[in-house]
Amino acid sequence: MSLEIASFLPMLRAQSKIEFLRLLRNPWFSIATIAFPIMFYAFFGLAQARMPYMNSTVGLYLLASFSAYAVMSISLFSFGASVAAERGNGATRLMRASPLRPLAYFAGKFIASMAFGGIAVLLLALFARLAGGVHLPASTLVLLLARLLLGSLPFVALGFAVGYLAGLNAAVAILNLITLPLAFASGLFVPLDQLPTFVQSIAPYLPTYHFGQLAWGAVGATSEPWQRAALWLLGYCALFTWIAVRAYYREERKEFA
Repeated sequence: MSLEIASFLPMLRAQSKIEFLRLLRNPWFSIATIAFPIMFYAFFGLAQARMPYMNSTVGLYLLASFSAYAVMSISLFSFGASVAAERGNGATRLMRASPLRPLAYFAGKFIASMAFGGIAVLLLALFARLAGGVHLPASTLVLLLARLLLGSLPFVALGFAVGYLAGLNAAVAILNLITLPLAFASGLFVPLDQLPTFVQSIAPYLPTYHFGQLAWGAVGATSEPWQRAALWLLGYCALFTWIAVRAYYREERKEFA
């Protein structure tokens, strides 16, 4: 192992731990990203959990839906709100002057976010099992987690973009305006075939729709091939990353030019 990698790994571990603890100690973040999906599942999923739907059951379909919503919310808010807050309180300037490498900073946030997302999905699956008798085989749960964590990359990039383009209060408002409408319009809260025709016509062009397709496909409740959903998400990831990188370098020029 080279000296550069040996010095980078402890920095990455420390930054990941700091970021995870920061998320865990924020009660509003925990409530919004863990408690809300469980609450939504209790309202919408438990009563009809055993009913057949889309080659699966309502319980499994909504478990995948609210798992996607939880991971998407964590990806957006853990990056967008935290970056905007750090810009506002001067932490980014302090980190710029410290030995902390930008790659360790970004990777630490990503690892902490993915860990939090994994916990949110596992707790939701446990609740569905205990309260609704919804059984998700271990192999299917692993597939669902893998698809959601990898498929969340466009929302990570979008969160960074918002965090570098807006102040804290504006960033939180913008992220709320992004998260809830996209979730509803993509069928994460209510199955798409129960939404108005106009919404059904625009849903296939939304990143959250294809994110949902990855999740639904893991439980056998979709007709779209996962490869098509992955290509759509890859395109959105490229677009949002381009916006985030431009916003990041604009901030660098403004602060340190």
